[in-house]
Amino acid sequence: MENVIVADLTNPLHSRATIELLNEYAQTEAGGGRELSETVKQNLIPELIKRSHAFVVIAFIDDEPAGLAIGFEGFSTFACKPLLNIHDFVVSAKFRGRRLSYKLLAKVEELARERGCCKITLEVLEGNVIAQKAYRSFGFEGYELDPQMGKALFWQKKLI
Repeated sequence: MENVIVADLTNPLHSRATIELLNEYAQTEAGGGRELSETVKQNLIPELIKRSHAFVVIAFIDDEPAGLAIGFEGFSTFACKPLLNIHDFVVSAKFRGRRLSYKLLAKVEELARERGCCKITLEVLEGNVIAQKAYRSFGFEGYELDPQMGKALFWQKKLI
């Protein structure tokens, strides 16, 4: 049986599934190739719970964690409306090929519509063509305001 839900992180099953799936993702090439630190494993759930703008969507197949989307509500100044940003997204290797990415994205979209959001955003690595294909099939595309200025780039400056 398949079930895609908005997680209740006070539920031990949901919190364990979140850490398990995120750790699997972290160990892949797309996730940086390293297991989550013990500090992250111990503190992520309490820190997410503190943030009312955070959300976690989990897919279970036969009560086994199969997929995950973690994100945060942001705000579009140009639209003057909230938006949802998917920060982490994974389908467990064991469950790929079952259209779980589509079902996870559909649940995120449902949540975004409930919150009155104007859009959903995410980032994807250039080399992650499988994820890009899944996102495109769901309607995502590169972000631009004016074609002459080109597509937006996602940059970072690490502070720690």
